[in-house]
Amino acid sequence: MPKEKKSLKNNKKNHQETDIQKIVNHYFYTKGLTLDEIKENARKKKIIYSRFTRPAKELLELAGSVKKAKKAIDKVAYWAKSRNLDYSIETVFKKWLELDRLKPKEIVRKPYFQGNPMVWSTAEKKWYVVSEEGEWLEFEGKDRDIEWKTIKPSSKSIYGQSKK
Repeated sequence: MPKEKKSLKNNKKNHQETDIQKIVNHYFYTKGLTLDEIKENARKKKIIYSRFTRPAKELLELAGSVKKAKKAIDKVAYWAKSRNLDYSIETVFKKWLELDRLKPKEIVRKPYFQGNPMVWSTAEKKWYVVSEEGEWLEFEGKDRDIEWKTIKPSSKSIYGQSKK
């Protein structure tokens, strides 16, 4: 009996992830989960792991290798996150033909002065501050007085509906 227990331990140690498991796990890594979190969520039925194996197998066939499949998931994940979109392994299929052209959304930074938006006039080469009433007031401060705010993209799913 002790020999059987020992051989089971060795089998668990030597257990290698299959290619499909590598792809599914990589997908979850891009979602910010660790292997332990994936296992825990699967135990608690928060993740139905088997639901992701079929798309992973299809992605493996489409990509031809685990490395290319992971690269495609990374590209779609980066693109979707930059637009604040949700994504799945199936999203990689939908975007497969345009993977080369997928670009993350550019970060938009806008100038503000004391909470009011600013506008640059190229004709007059001056900054204007737009007041709450909509008046354009000439900016007479220094460049260091300008506050640059990053504008986040709106929350939309891949289907164009707003998240709630």
